[in-house]
Amino acid sequence: MKSRKKLPGRPWTAAAVAGALVALVSGVSAVTANSADGDPAAARTAAPVRACDDPRPGEAACFAEVLPGSGDRSRTQTPAGYGPADIQSAYRLTEAVQGQAGKGRTVAIVDAYDATTIEADLAVYRSTYGLPPCTTDNGCFRKVNQKGETGPLPQPDAGWGVEISLDVDAVSAACPSCGILLVEADTASTDDLADAVDTAVRLGASAVSNSYGLGESYVTENDLAHPGPLPSRRASYDHPGVAVVASSGDAGYQLDASYPASLGTVISVGATTLERSDGPRGWTETAWTPNSRGSAGGAGCSAHIAKPSWQHDTACPNRTVTDVSAVGSPYTGLAVYDSVPDPNGPPPGWLKVGGTSASAPLIAAMYTLAGHTDAVRDASGLYAHRDRLNDVVGGGVSVPHSGQECPASSYLCTALRGYDGPTGLGTPKGPEAFAPAS
Repeated sequence: MKSRKKLPGRPWTAAAVAGALVALVSGVSAVTANSADGDPAAARTAAPVRACDDPRPGEAACFAEVLPGSGDRSRTQTPAGYGPADIQSAYRLTEAVQGQAGKGRTVAIVDAYDATTIEADLAVYRSTYGLPPCTTDNGCFRKVNQKGETGPLPQPDAGWGVEISLDVDAVSAACPSCGILLVEADTASTDDLADAVDTAVRLGASAVSNSYGLGESYVTENDLAHPGPLPSRRASYDHPGVAVVASSGDAGYQLDASYPASLGTVISVGATTLERSDGPRGWTETAWTPNSRGSAGGAGCSAHIAKPSWQHDTACPNRTVTDVSAVGSPYTGLAVYDSVPDPNGPPPGWLKVGGTSASAPLIAAMYTLAGHTDAVRDASGLYAHRDRLNDVVGGGVSVPHSGQECPASSYLCTALRGYDGPTGLGTPKGPEAFAPAS
């Protein structure tokens, strides 16, 4: 197991967990196996914590965020967090799922390090929600290293293991008939992760989900330049005919936009707070706003990547992050099963997990469910069909006292009518949102 040190961002002491659990229980009611908690004010007193340790220089951070007190549930207890029926209802996927849309197509998950129990944990998740088995034996699930081989696998890491569990469970929730390909990079370096993306495409993925990132200023000019003097890692995220999806980040509005989400060939995914409603849709969404730790849905204006021809907002002269969004606030997060013990992390079992690490694999799965990825090169199709997305209005992602504040009147950091930085064009109204641009 990769050595892991305690960090201020992951305060999983017994006292912290117990206190958070009291706060959660005071505002959370029981749920059915296909339903979940809302976003009670009492629960918001517990700040979510990062699943992964802080990355080393030159490495990407994973964006999974766990709500304290949501762990240590038995396999027979009702999970907290949204399950498949909730996701399918919120984004109008139910009819397509019932028709087994996505069958024969594969969503690839690219992450770092090895999750040793992932296939067994996935089996618990899917059986709990009545989803068909997805195993190595039946050909639905496959785990490989960044070279595409079944071994040797990278060293294990418990924090990235939570990330991997979130990713495969999110794909299962949005597209139960999709195959899942997990490509584990040797490390979280940009080179290793880029190699893993290339491998995922080579092995036949229809969509590739990347729930990680780092600021553009930490990425070499060669990764950002295209073409460059050397083979560019930017090309690893440019695969026409495959939907390459990346999280916009969990740090709110950033002057240093998140890479690879800032690339013009990548579909950049932001995060919302998703709550039940009495309205016609049955759900409402706002941008995932900063909590007491400063986590919020990512947004930014690239300093390096030219504005794509299909993106027309005016306040950012270059590529604007994001394009589309889905639920990501940990307070309205997904139910995730992860059994790996972590002395510096949450207890094993059912967890409630969010972050843009949740929204990215959901969107990748929806692209695959829709079945038009052979015509995808970038996010242009979304902009051609913006009427097929829910416009998200409400909530800002400017983090106070961060040194990167953005005025609430700016669409770059506030969810306003029309396109905005935190949520992009909005959230899907169904698979039709992912139709080709023309």
